[in-house]
Amino acid sequence: MQYMVVVERGTKSFGASVPDLPGCIAVAETEDEVLLLIKEAIEMHLEDLRSRGAADPPPASRGALVDVAST
Repeated sequence: MQYMVVVERGTKSFGASVPDLPGCIAVAETEDEVLLLIKEAIEMHLEDLRSRGAADPPPASRGALVDVAST
């Protein structure tokens, strides 16, 4: 199963979140590290849902890049 992950670059770190799993986030100093941490966060999030008898939420979000004119 694959979930879309949003990665954002801050001034001193990277953040990652999963739109289909509210509250599932990670922060790290590098993009590679934040991707590793968000993978672990997704696995823990799903484990927690399963332990409470909930089903895995189906991946529904998609990402797209949109070109716009710059000023």
